[in-house]
Amino acid sequence: MTRPPVPAGSPPAGGVHVSLLGPLTARTGDGRELPLGPRKQRLVLATLLARPNTPVPVDVLTDAVWPDDPPRTARKNLQVYVSAARTLLGPAGEDGRDRVVHGCGGYLLRIGEGELDALRFGALARAGRAAAERGDRPGAARLLRAALDLWAGPPLNDLRDSAVVAEEADRLEARCLTVYEDWAETETELGRAAVAVDGLRDLVDRHPLRERLRAAWMNSLHQCGRQAEALAVYDDYRQLMARELGLEPSPAMAALYRAVLGRGREVRRPPAPEAVRAVALPADTGAFTGRRDELRGLLGALDGGEERVVVLSGPAGSGKSALAVRAAHLLADRFPDGRVQVRIRREDGTGRGVAEVLAELGRLCGVPGTASASAAGPFDDVRADGPAAPAVLAEAWQEWLARHRALILLDDVPDEASVRGLLPRSGSCRVLVTARRPLAGLAPVHRIALADLADGEALELLGKLIGAGRLRADPAAALRIVRACGGLPLAVGVSGMRLAVLRHLPLAEYAARLEDPSAALDELVAGDLSVRRWIASGWRDLADGDRWALGRLAGPGEDRGFTLDRAAAALGCGERAALRAVESLIDAGAVSSPAGEVTAHAALYEVPRLLGLFARERATGAGPGASAAAALIPG
Repeated sequence: MTRPPVPAGSPPAGGVHVSLLGPLTARTGDGRELPLGPRKQRLVLATLLARPNTPVPVDVLTDAVWPDDPPRTARKNLQVYVSAARTLLGPAGEDGRDRVVHGCGGYLLRIGEGELDALRFGALARAGRAAAERGDRPGAARLLRAALDLWAGPPLNDLRDSAVVAEEADRLEARCLTVYEDWAETETELGRAAVAVDGLRDLVDRHPLRERLRAAWMNSLHQCGRQAEALAVYDDYRQLMARELGLEPSPAMAALYRAVLGRGREVRRPPAPEAVRAVALPADTGAFTGRRDELRGLLGALDGGEERVVVLSGPAGSGKSALAVRAAHLLADRFPDGRVQVRIRREDGTGRGVAEVLAELGRLCGVPGTASASAAGPFDDVRADGPAAPAVLAEAWQEWLARHRALILLDDVPDEASVRGLLPRSGSCRVLVTARRPLAGLAPVHRIALADLADGEALELLGKLIGAGRLRADPAAALRIVRACGGLPLAVGVSGMRLAVLRHLPLAEYAARLEDPSAALDELVAGDLSVRRWIASGWRDLADGDRWALGRLAGPGEDRGFTLDRAAAALGCGERAALRAVESLIDAGAVSSPAGEVTAHAALYEVPRLLGLFARERATGAGPGASAAAALIPG
């Protein structure tokens, strides 16, 4: 795995090529290595490059450099380090746009495929897999090998003492290992197993529990006529699994072992894992309405996107779960090993433990490993409260994810810690996370945020519930209703269900009720569905300071938009404290921000109408006094 001085795809002389797949380095187009500055500056550069062309929150950069106790000057120091990165890489990227952009609480570094080895690696890997799908195995092997030639050892191995960088490095290495497995299996299929044997042995020594590597090594030895060594690989693995995890090798690995015992060389690829075809989703009723653009983006990210994890965020009642379930049904043929939904909160709104969720996933997906596959599930003989149980469950789950192509829906996630151990490190599985907040601490992920329904989509939903004829009879009143609902799908749906029962009630009269701030939440009740109760569940998730700030920002009147200057006046604090308070509310999903890049002073923020009404209810006579204001504002 040697790297040429200047890999293919580099910019012409005078440009810069940066490498992450090994030590962090930067070279000019003629191969001259550039100094990257002190360690903290390199940590910032590595974190930005590990998420190329994606906004990286300032908090993530801060944690990468100062994990325990950042200095008061941390943000100013970060600006210096980012400026140094801009100077190093040049003011503009390959497309001529600004190299580094600041906005929405983070920095985005623009860099092209010809400038960053990780991007070039991903492009070659995708091309190789596409060639394999077309049946062009020699072309696939050539492209995958070209990708691997960019891999010069453990990624970012000189900066792994930073937990943030180590997490990014582990992700990059897992991607490299998957490509190596693809390449080794392709070479074996072509009858050229000997070229892969030695490299596979070295990687297995570094990753002894990675089963697909073991299987590829075992099969390549078998194809080279080294049957005794191939059988020894399996026996060593079986003993290691029993000793470290209390598990047995997977059925696919056992099947390969039996094939090697048959002494023939007819096996070219390890047999595919048995498809469990687990399906645990709510029924697809066909009543889904709206969200066409978001659905299209979600399907594209899950089916063809590079990231294994998609985070779908939005406030309570925004329709996250309905959209996620709809996408899961539409992708049935793309995930042959199953589509499973698991809620991460209990009925009382508290988060479930990771071990508890892992046990449920194991039962639903048929994760192999423990002594018996009883009706209750293969994890039942592992005590969830035992000291080794979480590690056993997590390792078995990761092994299952690596060998299957399934879609896992983790629904209503309260925070990052609730799902970190559930996300795939390798393989073809995809995980769709729904959450009320963006979960900025998860990376790398593809993010989709749900905004309010557009008027047309909200009217379509209302018409489906009350009837198109009634909608057409008074379209102006119908529009007033959906706008009074703030475009919140839950509120529009509850209004439709209520009007479907109250057939005598004119739309204009109901619109007037919803437009009355003192009555709107009382009107949004249909049977056991209460919009106020849903909003209250999101309110409980907010920190005390966020609740107080939201109550002040959701002032009287129907003007929900506010600027940073107005926020500072409402909160009675300085500009910097106001900005941190607003950004905290954005992170909590309680305030919306502009979709495009804009400076903080020019931005127009907005509190959703119904959440604002609820916040004013809570703030009236119950909010903390002015003397406590400074203590409650974040930062």
